[in-house]
Amino acid sequence: MDWPQNSGEFRLGDLQVQSGEVIRDARLIWKTYGTLTPARDNVVLYPCSYGAKHEDMEWLIRPDGVLDPTRWFIVIPNLFSNGVSSGAADTPDYPALVTSWDSVQAQHRLLAEQFGIERLHAVYGFSMGAQQAYHWAAAFPDAVERIIVVCGSARTAEHNKVFLSGLLRTFEAAHEHLGNGRFSSEPRATLRAVGHIYAGWALSQDFYREKLHLSALGAPDLQTYLRNDWEASFERRRAANCYAQLVTWYHGDISANPLYGGDLVRALKAIKARVLLMPGQTDLYFRIADNELEIAHLAHAELMPIPSIWGHRAGNPAANPADAAFLKEAVRRWLE
Repeated sequence: MDWPQNSGEFRLGDLQVQSGEVIRDARLIWKTYGTLTPARDNVVLYPCSYGAKHEDMEWLIRPDGVLDPTRWFIVIPNLFSNGVSSGAADTPDYPALVTSWDSVQAQHRLLAEQFGIERLHAVYGFSMGAQQAYHWAAAFPDAVERIIVVCGSARTAEHNKVFLSGLLRTFEAAHEHLGNGRFSSEPRATLRAVGHIYAGWALSQDFYREKLHLSALGAPDLQTYLRNDWEASFERRRAANCYAQLVTWYHGDISANPLYGGDLVRALKAIKARVLLMPGQTDLYFRIADNELEIAHLAHAELMPIPSIWGHRAGNPAANPADAAFLKEAVRRWLE
């Protein structure tokens, strides 16, 4: 490693969110990669996807990777309820809903107050991170030069909500559930079940038909793959945090705020940033059709689907060299 890395905690105080509720003694844990130029003109913000912590996202930060830390000053603000920043699992009376708008407002304070950054060269995001990238461009149209939306959308689609509703109802059915996404103890069986549900949505039908869970990921059989890759992943998480982030995702909408009053078209038209939309060709959450509807209202945008059978995972191809190469080429071109 031949580039600087730094991390820290940014305290926001008692943070009032859109609902009127408050995150008590709110904090964002952050990490940076690379060197900030004196002009502060090389900043790439890299917000978190669902359940991800900064260390889960570092695989694409390297000189020969998607984000080059010798060229860019990359900032990862850990998302509320990801197990690092303030979250539902460790904050009494945590709000029932913390929106992406709330997260982006907190990140804006972090950048301004911690680093003196007023303008972003780019926001790069995958999945829930892509939703935050979209929110940045709409909430601060004069402060963002470009965004890269990888497997994300400006508003959570109805079919996407069906998936999220299924996960929320599964958590609520746990005997440990106390109501409002709180639990008397960690519902281990439920977390394992959620992992199985997720596995059916995160990868495409074609992925399983081609048995890539065996040939590409090295599992000896389907059950071992589900146990080692999905059950184990969710068992490491806190159920209250999982629940809270699902609620955030469910309510994703760049227009659901005082600026736009629910008018999605007006929010899209207000975006001044250059927008690169990279949906996965076989993504079951964020469909190409959603981005096709959005691009009609964007002033400067390009649609570049990822030609892959890896479903949603095409946008986070840590174990998929072909999709990683496609992502790297497109993102590097857009950043320059």
